[in-house]
Amino acid sequence: MDIFIMAILIATGTFMLNAKEQRRRVALLGSHLANFQIEKLMEALTDGYLRALGEPTDERRTQIWNLLSTTELQLSEQLTRLAADFSKVDEVRARVSRLSIALPFADTLLPGFTFDMRRALAIHAQGVANVVQNTGHLSPKDRAYMMTAELFLMQHTCHWYCKSKTIASARLLARHKTPHEQLVASVSPATRKAYLALIQGG
Repeated sequence: MDIFIMAILIATGTFMLNAKEQRRRVALLGSHLANFQIEKLMEALTDGYLRALGEPTDERRTQIWNLLSTTELQLSEQLTRLAADFSKVDEVRARVSRLSIALPFADTLLPGFTFDMRRALAIHAQGVANVVQNTGHLSPKDRAYMMTAELFLMQHTCHWYCKSKTIASARLLARHKTPHEQLVASVSPATRKAYLALIQGG
């Protein structure tokens, strides 16, 4: 019975410490995101892509692609500013645990098992900028698909920073019916190479 009670106390303490740390991270990232309209622009862009892909004529699809170009530029510019803004965060507060589950103080006690959220946001911002500039010379359809992957992967990283990789991946699957591995495979080669090097400790 003593062992059972001790296990409950440890589990309760771990949960409370995790909850406190996660609230701190949500507040920190939220304070930076509050200066931008990134989520609103993401929603407008992904909805616009779906509308364009659903149009029966090339002429109408082209009109929608052209209208979305302004939103793409605004979103890219705001992500670049967010990355620059977040780059000023202290290195310790920007650490993200590579462990699948959240453990109290893991980012401090096991710094070798972390990656830098500041670097992650810079990678995502550059990836989106490259797709906006269409450096890969993609068709509008393929470009929309890659942009969506870039944005969802950035969103996954934000959830990972605030909670854990497991929770971020579960949210991704629940909201977008897409596994994390599929997103990584769908972004640009440059983003994929930089992202994997970062989260794998390369």
